[in-house]
Amino acid sequence: MSTPVTLSAPLPGADAPPAPKPKTLAEAAQQFEALMIGQMLKEARGDANGWLGSGEETGNGTLGAVAEEQFAQALAKSGGLGLSRQIVASMTRPHAVSDPQTTP
Repeated sequence: MSTPVTLSAPLPGADAPPAPKPKTLAEAAQQFEALMIGQMLKEARGDANGWLGSGEETGNGTLGAVAEEQFAQALAKSGGLGLSRQIVASMTRPHAVSDPQTTP
């Protein structure tokens, strides 16, 4: 007879509260930019080969992921890559309505 396997500790991020819903377009754009920066940092770190493929993995993967997320949020909040500004500008700029008969 087999014994069921149980986890003694919750999985990392399992109890993390969901991100608050943005109240404005600027907040949504900032959250999106933080996600993009976080993904870039994650890709730079790599999965199995350490930071930038150096092979120097210290076993602190979860800690590194949390640090990357916090850094990405702080970077986006302070202006980041300028992506959130561009999103807000493009979403709030009045768009010229083109006449289908004059559009080539």
